[in-house]
Amino acid sequence: MDWKDKNILITGADGFVGSYLAEELIKNNAHVYGLIQRGTQGLYIQNLMNHGIEEDLKIIEGDLTDITSLATALDTSEPDYVFHLAAQSFIPASFKDPLKTQEINATGTANLLEAIRIKDLNPKVVFAGSSDEYGLVISSEEQYDKLISKYGVVFPEPVSIPELPIKESNPLRPMSPYATSKVYCEYMMKNYHDSFGMDTVVSRAFNHEGAGRGSMFVTAVVTEQVTQLKSGKIGSIKIGNVNALKDWSHVKDVVLGYMQLGQNGVSGDVYNQGAMRTNSVLSYILLSLETAGYKVKKIETFKGEKVMKDPTAMNSDPVFGVKFEKTSVDTGLLEEDLEYTAQDGGIYAFTDEGKVAIEFDKERFRPSEVPISLCDNTKIRGIGANYSYSLKDIIKDQLDHLNSV
Repeated sequence: MDWKDKNILITGADGFVGSYLAEELIKNNAHVYGLIQRGTQGLYIQNLMNHGIEEDLKIIEGDLTDITSLATALDTSEPDYVFHLAAQSFIPASFKDPLKTQEINATGTANLLEAIRIKDLNPKVVFAGSSDEYGLVISSEEQYDKLISKYGVVFPEPVSIPELPIKESNPLRPMSPYATSKVYCEYMMKNYHDSFGMDTVVSRAFNHEGAGRGSMFVTAVVTEQVTQLKSGKIGSIKIGNVNALKDWSHVKDVVLGYMQLGQNGVSGDVYNQGAMRTNSVLSYILLSLETAGYKVKKIETFKGEKVMKDPTAMNSDPVFGVKFEKTSVDTGLLEEDLEYTAQDGGIYAFTDEGKVAIEFDKERFRPSEVPISLCDNTKIRGIGANYSYSLKDIIKDQLDHLNSV
């Protein structure tokens, strides 16, 4: 990909993903401008320093809710490409303050598009949507019956079951204010393409992790606690729902995917980004323990129930027609033979270093939870993207980073 001397504007360039993207584009000799929320540069400058780009990134302070500051950013950067990553992206916070999430994400995106239109510019705009837009994905008839019992209705109704792996044509059933805001933004991208001829493309990225992940996100919560456990600072791990199955990819793969979308994505179209595998939060914990030196031999709930030997034994048996690496725990959850509830209290992991308690924190259970995500990445692979890092690679990068700071 040729980025030499291209002008790039990244909103949220000092964030987790934005700093990785800025670094990669700077390495490719692009002129990179970063829109950073006014007054917060000091809070996030560490991300830029970690990537060694604090001197090379051209910082512009602004605010998505202030259209005049966006117009100034466009005047300054004269972008050939805009990567719109800035958002209120922490799902629990969106439940606590839905209106603020809508203002930043929905109104902010509308402001950016309108500023581009008013300025009569024509950059390629790559929008960071989210797999959370899919929300409630139906994996089995049994799950569907449970959902009908819980919610009374599932809308849109499934055309066929299972709805996995998730294609771009899957129905959107957002399960949080954050996800709902992203659906709005995505349709704005489509509308500005159809109505005004704007060159837009949408990325629906599934969970992406790596070194430097914000401490409020679940993979960072896990790896930080495992690091503290290893150093003797804490005696147990506290976590919320361990059943959730996520398609976790490495942030470096996703950043390269964004760049492919910038150069090869079809204007007006939507592309999934993900590793095309699904693993549970519990597997993330157990594999993190093993990466840190704890060989997990057995797990059981606090009451001595739900016992499983060799829970991290790996297999690549096909699930939903897709072969991918997963643990025995993942297999049990996927086959719906296994489920952990808040009433279980927690899980003991029996390791060669002793018994580790994984305590369930009821406060960390969300009002509504996306049960499973498994990305079909066929479409974006067709334009050159690749997702090569394993789940263990991601965990190792996170732990190595924590041990180095």
